[in-house]
Amino acid sequence: MKVKNTGRYIFILFLIFILWHIASAAVKSPLFPPPTAVFCNLREVFFSKIAVHAALSIYRIVAGLIISVLIGSILGLLMGFYHSVDRVLSPVIYFIYPIPKIALLPIVMILFGLGELSKITLIVIITVFQIVITMRDTVKNIPKETFYSLTSLGAGDIVVFKEIILPAAAPELLTAVRLGAGTAISVLFFTENFGTVQGIGYFIMDAWMRVNYIDMYSGILVLGGIGLILFSFVDALDRIFYRWKN
Repeated sequence: MKVKNTGRYIFILFLIFILWHIASAAVKSPLFPPPTAVFCNLREVFFSKIAVHAALSIYRIVAGLIISVLIGSILGLLMGFYHSVDRVLSPVIYFIYPIPKIALLPIVMILFGLGELSKITLIVIITVFQIVITMRDTVKNIPKETFYSLTSLGAGDIVVFKEIILPAAAPELLTAVRLGAGTAISVLFFTENFGTVQGIGYFIMDAWMRVNYIDMYSGILVLGGIGLILFSFVDALDRIFYRWKN
């Protein structure tokens, strides 16, 4: 199965490479360089220019996701199991969740400064709601009959959480993390263009401002590579810990 997945990824990337090359040859513009030129440039400048930006972006994404998972999973599980908690928090979630979180960027920067904390905080604010709602709905969808065998024997809430809720909710947590990772990468690109000179988002926009399209496309490739690594890592966790789903 692992070999098949690897072969599929290689084939898709090769297909994208071919289509990109054909489109570049048709356009014949410096705005759309061929992939060969971009890959050659990436090989030359990755360790000297891009690696530090990519590492810092990965740190921001991972830190934000870890905090979101810790906060979101706890709140979601409590909301799903305790109706009183759900009645109190659901209106707050429903009110804040639809607000475009990018609009909160000035407030976040005022409160937390222009450093790493503000960027990680914004990632948390955007991704935590997806995890909260996913966990809450997962717990609510567990059939009530599932709880009867334990509660009839006098099991308390801690035992119910350990034996029923956590095993049922954990696989869906990875689904929420997948969604959050994609959102976090998109948001990070935006936030790294304010109050910082480091990060792959800053590198891409800086290359664009300098009309260095080769560097710009190199940064875009690295950003896509970061996403591929994160999603592949989550998929690997899914295969390792939840083989029974397949």
